[in-house]
Amino acid sequence: MNHHGTVGFVGIGNAGWPMATNLVQAGFTLLVYDVDRERTERFAREVGAGAATELTELASVDTLFTMLPDGNVVRGILFGSERLAEQLAAGTVVIDTSSSDPEGTRALGADLAEHEIVLIDSAVSVPEVGGAHGARITFMVGADDEQALDRVRPLLEAMSEHVFHLGGLGAGHTMKTLNNYISAAGLYAALDALMIGFGDGLDPMTMLDVLNVSTGRNFSTEQTLKYHSLPRTFNTGYTLTLLVKDLRIAAAVAERAGFDGELFQLLVDGFDASVADLGNGDLTAALQHWEHRAGVELPATAPQPA
Repeated sequence: MNHHGTVGFVGIGNAGWPMATNLVQAGFTLLVYDVDRERTERFAREVGAGAATELTELASVDTLFTMLPDGNVVRGILFGSERLAEQLAAGTVVIDTSSSDPEGTRALGADLAEHEIVLIDSAVSVPEVGGAHGARITFMVGADDEQALDRVRPLLEAMSEHVFHLGGLGAGHTMKTLNNYISAAGLYAALDALMIGFGDGLDPMTMLDVLNVSTGRNFSTEQTLKYHSLPRTFNTGYTLTLLVKDLRIAAAVAERAGFDGELFQLLVDGFDASVADLGNGDLTAALQHWEHRAGVELPATAPQPA
């Protein structure tokens, strides 16, 4: 039995589509909106949900999820020209699952509180590429209002394997940006290693196989490079510009914490150079930038079945 009324979902992109699908499959009544109207209508048709053609149609929802490029876009949804925040009923819970700057999240929460709307940040990660499709999501939650979190927890659990409440508002986005920082560091080091090893006669896929049963294994060796970069499909849907945005957020969080870490700027510069070289390509295409730097091209290789 659905006791949550209508749930709104803004942002039916690569991550939002499977997340919203999981809500429908769990029996929740969903109303979706995306700036791409055709995508909104296709989701509603294929998955079974209401399609909003205007943001103001979401004013009647009890809970509103956002999965958008950054916190500025989230703020624009709520306080932009449509003024959605002024139309949502008091007590509505907004759950931002985007990768947003935690400082901006806390400021947005204060602004929404003036309209008696509760903001929860619930950033997302997955243990495998495409994990959102199978509800293999980790939610990193920041919430000041425990009762509101308890109320929406069934919605989060319908989409995820793990829900961690890390602290007050902004804590989830802090954890997400640090997670992405660590992940990017692993990718950077692994790309360096592939270029060096290939130049010294090692087979790149065999290198990954070794790393994945050794201490060097990480998400990039196990997933990103093995299944998307070396096969040269470059199609995870997570772009290089989003990675650079997340790394800049991580650097800002570190600076506000008074921590002077040398690696933050190295990662920003390295992946920013990938964007300058390749444009806003898929994250996994960073391999091509490293190849350009090394003056080589690795052979397209598909992983062997387990």
